[in-house]
Amino acid sequence: MASAASPGQEPNDGGKAVADAEAGNWVDRLAPASWRPYLRLARMDRPIGTWLLLFPCWWSLTLAAVSNGQPYPDMWMLLLFAVGAVVMRGAGCAYNDYVDREFDARVQRTASRPIPSGQVSPEAALLFVVALSLIGFLVLIWFNLFTILLGIASLALVAIYPYMKRFTYWPQAVLGLAFNWGALMGWAAVKGSLGWPPILLYAGSVLWTIGYDTIYAHQDTEDDLMLGLKSTALTFGEDTPFWIGSFYVAALLLWIAAGFLAGTHLVFFFGVALVGLQMAWQVSTLDTNDAGNCLRRFRANRDVGAAIFLALVTDTLLSWWAGLS
Repeated sequence: MASAASPGQEPNDGGKAVADAEAGNWVDRLAPASWRPYLRLARMDRPIGTWLLLFPCWWSLTLAAVSNGQPYPDMWMLLLFAVGAVVMRGAGCAYNDYVDREFDARVQRTASRPIPSGQVSPEAALLFVVALSLIGFLVLIWFNLFTILLGIASLALVAIYPYMKRFTYWPQAVLGLAFNWGALMGWAAVKGSLGWPPILLYAGSVLWTIGYDTIYAHQDTEDDLMLGLKSTALTFGEDTPFWIGSFYVAALLLWIAAGFLAGTHLVFFFGVALVGLQMAWQVSTLDTNDAGNCLRRFRANRDVGAAIFLALVTDTLLSWWAGLS
């Protein structure tokens, strides 16, 4: 697809970098100029969201491996979920930007995004969503029928999420329901059904998302008030640390329960305890009036995802080696 250049902009210069992307990211440095607007639209210059989408998938897949007594999770499925997370996160972000294009154009932090800045036309963005979704479907059909149907069911949540901030102060809850669907799908891909471990894992992950996305939303509270949009950040206000801490504690307890029912061992619970310390750091050092502080703590949740995954993988390997499986 050719990018749509804004007035006075060379059509093949790749446009300007997005304001909240890390300086010197690979898209702005290495990608062909004609690709950059679409890679930015898919948030390839800001991969944190892909990690946050992927880790619940990998957790669930590995939790099922623990339950089955496998020494490690299925490597092919890990790869499929990784590809699926990249393309579906890209599709979801492009769709979200299409829906929010008029609001984004009125906010300094988001005005540089590809659609409001004129790098990509709304029509081209929708075609891009369709193309990425088709790739995602080609990944999905490698799984069993139950997982395919489960994946298709998630599209309803994806479709309604961008509109929620117009109607409810809890759009983060809808994001959590949509963004953590992989916590159900990983288990289903292995087992062909659901059970209490993935359901508890999913519930904890939803609460985790409400917590970290509330942190993220504090970057935009003034703009949201101006535009008449809603968020948990506005709802919680100065009590945000208490609420986020509560969500994080509940998430940890639900993850522990999921691990216990799936048959995890001490290694996993130790990993969760370390994650609790990292979450405590997020809450205790959070300054909701400092956008940079909020963004750093939001991004720190990639470490949460990596630590839980590492704890689960280590649990499977050591349990198999020790004959506990």
